[in-house]
Formats: sequence, structure tokens, C-alpha cells
Amino acid sequence: MKSDGARILVAGLGDVFHGDAGLGVQVARRLLEEVPPPGVTVADVGVRSLHLAYAMLERPDLLLVIDAVRRGERPGTVYLIDVSELGCAAPHEVPPTCGLNAHTVVTACWTLGGKSPPILLAGCEPELVGEGTALSGTVTLAQPKIERLVRATVGRWLGSAAGQPMLIDGIAKSSQDGVWFPSLDG
Repeated sequence: MKSDGARILVAGLGDVFHGDAGLGVQVARRLLEEVPPPGVTVADVGVRSLHLAYAMLERPDLLLVIDAVRRGERPGTVYLIDVSELGCAAPHEVPPTCGLNAHTVVTACWTLGGKSPPILLAGCEPELVGEGTALSGTVTLAQPKIERLVRATVGRWLGSAAGQPMLIDGIAKSSQDGVWFPSLDG
């Protein structure tokens, strides 16, 4: 659903036919059941990366991607990762998601004459990626937390004076640059 004057593009990525790889799509579909705040567009992108590149031509102030992402933690771990600088990195340096990567989308956007906005990735460590249309039990339990993380990130971005992301309640920056781990109690 699109609001007038969209500043934030929330994009759910993934393949709904490969278990937890469909997480981003499932979260986007849940978010689409609500009316987004003014200035926010939520899109169920799935595996259509070119569609996302075209949407980026509208020059959002922030691209908030939702997807399953492998970071080596226990399944169900929820992340908020700033991949803005990695959008220009070599593909092997971009955090591997189960849908597509920031490098592919940014390259396609640039090829079409666009410019990459800041990119945040709200993700969850998958448990099962393979044939199947259902999320694993572990990722299903993490889904409401990811939805809250997306809402909080959008709210903080829209509420910040300079239009830059602010520390989100319950999120602490880890020792890894650009990676935030939501608190286990939030």
C-alpha cells in the first residue's frame, strides 16, 4: 500500500516456496493489512528484484528490506543491519539473504539511472530453507518481533529531526559494525 509523498520503502523479499526464505514476503503481507504511516510504502517484492530497483527510482529516503538472513546465530535471531555502505561492496561482502542481495538491487537501480538510499535490513536467522510453503516454527515465533522491529524502525526514522535513523528501544549495537541485535525481552 502506498501513501502520498513516500519517503520510506519497506520491501519484503524472499521465496514463499522455500520455507523460511519466504519470511520477508510474509511480514510484508501482514504489514499490508494495516494502513501505513504517511510517507511509507510497503511492498511484497518476493523474488522480483527488478521491481524493487524500479521502485527505488522514486528515490525513497530509506529502503527497509525484510528477509531471512544468515549470520551464523541461532535460528530465530532477529537482526537490524545497516547495509547502506555494503550496497557498493563486492557481492561476497554483502550479508547473504535468502531472497536477493543489496548489491544486485543497487546495481540494477544505478543501471536504470537511480541512486541508492540508505538501506537497512530487518532480518531473521532461518531454520529451514528448502521446498515448502510454510515458515518453520522458530521463525514463525520470531515474526511478530520482526513486525515490531519494522514498525519501530519506521517510526524512529520518521520521527528523527535529521531524517537519520536513531537508536531503537530494545536494540543494542553489537561489536560488528552496522549490526544491531534486538533485546531478547522486547
